[in-house]
Amino acid sequence: MLDNAGKTGTNEKLLMVNDFFNQNVAFRSDQEIWGKSDYWATPLQTMGIQQGDCEDFSIAKYVSLLKLGIPDEQLRLVYVKADIGLSKPQAHMVVAYYTTPTSEPFILDNLSTEIRPASQRSDLVPVFSFNSNGLWIGNDSKAKANKPETRLSRWRDVLLRMRAEGLDTL
Repeated sequence: MLDNAGKTGTNEKLLMVNDFFNQNVAFRSDQEIWGKSDYWATPLQTMGIQQGDCEDFSIAKYVSLLKLGIPDEQLRLVYVKADIGLSKPQAHMVVAYYTTPTSEPFILDNLSTEIRPASQRSDLVPVFSFNSNGLWIGNDSKAKANKPETRLSRWRDVLLRMRAEGLDTL
């Protein structure tokens, strides 16, 4: 589980946030909710309609953990290819928590109620990850770019909408 996840209280925050969103938000596609093939909702939008896709779950968890005092350098949004039993891996997004910058991350996911180390999630293959400070490729521990909002238009758009809603601490 998270026995080695770090400071007292961090485990509880990770579990609380993961459980809260997994239990209170119904998975729906962007097409069903927004009539678009891909839309990244703000946490307030997600909670307002209590529905979202994997990006919406991940963004809401990421922002909630930041608001609970988890440092940004310990969190990343991770775009992965997920083996969910279909003919080919599916695009998916999760949150990764790192106890140190080079440690194996723990994965928070709407497909699983358990928070497990990345090595125990053979169903996920990381493509890239990002947070407010950097952008990483695959499993690389060194950022390839700063200011990911300049390279990721959907991230830039959701950040602007979050700031307009009063979530301006990112």
